[in-house]
Amino acid sequence: MGFLRLSGVVQAKKVLRRSLSGSRQASSSSSLTVPKGYFAVYVGESQKRFVVPIAYLNQPAFQALLSQSEEEFGFDHPYGGLTLPCSEDAFHEQTSQFNRL
Repeated sequence: MGFLRLSGVVQAKKVLRRSLSGSRQASSSSSLTVPKGYFAVYVGESQKRFVVPIAYLNQPAFQALLSQSEEEFGFDHPYGGLTLPCSEDAFHEQTSQFNRL
């Protein structure tokens, strides 16, 4: 069981790495900078940007979102983040559960 969880984390990190390396066109403005230990995701139809902790990569539900994102959107986002295939409400609900753990 521990190997499967570690495998999922490694896979999630690979997805994130491919996404971030695929688009280095991000502006250097302070509004687009991401603090160390965090990464940017874009959620919902309006593509609202959220900066989330890397610790979310350990969450199986977030790993599932990353897999869906890879299938649906690929790894090319103009600002270097990931596009997640869910609504803003669903994203808020999911991340609030991560914060309770």
